Amino acid sequence: MNKQLKEKLALLPDQPGCYLMKDRQQTVIYVGKAKVLKNRVRSYFTGSHDAKTQRLVTEIEDFEYIVTSSNLEALILEMNLIKKHDPKYNVMLKDDKTYPFIKLTHERHPRLIVTRNVKKDKGRYFGPYPNVQAARETKKLLDRLYPLRKCSKLPDRVCLYYHLGQCLAPCVKDISEETNRELVESITRFLRGGYNDVKKELEEKMLEAAENLEFERAKELRDQIAHIDSTMEKQKMTMNDLVDRDVFAYAYDKGWMCVQVFFVRQGKLIERDVSMFPLYQEADEEFLTFIGQFYSKNNHFLPKEILVPDSVDQSMIEQLLETNVHQPKKGAKKELLMLAHKNAKIALKEKFSLIERDEERSFGAVQKLGDALNIYTPHRIEAFDNSNIQGTNPVSAMIVFIDGKPYKKEYRKYKIKTVTGPDDYGSMREVVRRRYTRVLRENLPLPDLIIIDGGKGQINAARDVVENELGLDIPIAGLAKDDKHRTSNLLIGDPLEAVYLERNSQEFYLLQRIQDEVHRFAISFHRQIRGKSAFQSVLDDIPGIGEKRKKMLLKHFGSVKKMKEASLEDIKKAGVPEAPAQLLYDKLQK
Repeated sequence: MNKQLKEKLALLPDQPGCYLMKDRQQTVIYVGKAKVLKNRVRSYFTGSHDAKTQRLVTEIEDFEYIVTSSNLEALILEMNLIKKHDPKYNVMLKDDKTYPFIKLTHERHPRLIVTRNVKKDKGRYFGPYPNVQAARETKKLLDRLYPLRKCSKLPDRVCLYYHLGQCLAPCVKDISEETNRELVESITRFLRGGYNDVKKELEEKMLEAAENLEFERAKELRDQIAHIDSTMEKQKMTMNDLVDRDVFAYAYDKGWMCVQVFFVRQGKLIERDVSMFPLYQEADEEFLTFIGQFYSKNNHFLPKEILVPDSVDQSMIEQLLETNVHQPKKGAKKELLMLAHKNAKIALKEKFSLIERDEERSFGAVQKLGDALNIYTPHRIEAFDNSNIQGTNPVSAMIVFIDGKPYKKEYRKYKIKTVTGPDDYGSMREVVRRRYTRVLRENLPLPDLIIIDGGKGQINAARDVVENELGLDIPIAGLAKDDKHRTSNLLIGDPLEAVYLERNSQEFYLLQRIQDEVHRFAISFHRQIRGKSAFQSVLDDIPGIGEKRKKMLLKHFGSVKKMKEASLEDIKKAGVPEAPAQLLYDKLQK
């Protein structure tokens, strides 16, 4: 711990608030909240921690804090700071999955549509449904039962839906507001769980039609009843009060937390959401952060009621979400909560071995690589590779690995602009210069390690640009290959020295993944550029001959070879005016 950090720890207040942990580049890597800032922040630097928390602590070079007047204010501020800084160690709900709803539009002639966007537009929303197919099947059933309009814009004549009895044709007929209101209320009653009443009414009408010998009408009503059975009765009832509610439960072990959310709609368990993430605070406080992000960031539908475990602060969640929050002690609701908790424990147990393996392959390998190279842990690695065929279409590619995993969002492709011919050293100089000039100009994050997929010449070229031209202090290593073009070791230092890694170690496998990925990315870009240039021909850049005339000429003559054998008159007869025909003929003869 540095001296500045010790001095700041001594000045921490014993009040609630938020704290922001920063690394050596002053990037915010973690945001937390605390009931007592002094106790919470100091706890990171005292006592023993699991490996995951220790990793966070080793990166902390500085911190700042913001005092709040209450724990609720600290929670809201923490959520806002996480959104703003996107810290890599925080619980980030990156799954922005939204569920489909059925919507009754607020229009003169209402429509029934399936949508994923819930807006404050006076429309009536029903759902969410477990998947879009379930929503569409329910809408299709309602279209059969209730003839609302289907067109987004009213046409000037009736459509097929009118002839099928699924639309009242407000485009040509005067439909009263009362009729529309009755249809809307019937649909609303149906979707709020009253479909059993609708089913009974249809059964009565079916029997009445059969008694009156109206067998076609009876058959139609029977089919509608069958559609209700197949569409609405597929799921098991879990509650009898038909209230929409979300059920939250969590389990934690070995520094990891799993949260299970059950979505109950109209008394039915329609879907669940599973989230697993590392734990850096107390479990109940981490859960509060999670539940706040769950509704604010992922735009989830906020139900009338939420069930949560006894261990969390019920009143704080109620104030945060402004909805009813319950902590059931017994009965069906308690059983549902226990079921969610059981699922969370099972999911945590099943996934833990996979998490540990992934940690070893990714961050564990990054730590060991840093130790082997005697540098800071290279959380961000940027790798470069050139690609060309005898100097033609030269390109370069850069990939980014963050904590041992590819970060494809920041991959970059480069066309070589200032180098002609097969000059790998000059290409590497140009690309590295372009990359880090832009990084400095736009204040982008600098890498902890640069890897060059090439020999000593490319490494020295990159180092000359980074250190001498740009004045940056970034370790640069090269991937040395054996006689079979496989990764054998790393070259680093000045002068360059080989660092040998065990071939069965995770850090060696990480280097192989980096090498394979940057090579794949560079080759695919080169093929793309080469493929485009393959379509260039002698017909290019002739005034008066564009794409249409190129196709026309090739279709007429069959090939460029036969075109070269043609006379000027033959080219004119193919439909080319005299001036461009003369230019083409002259070029072909050359």
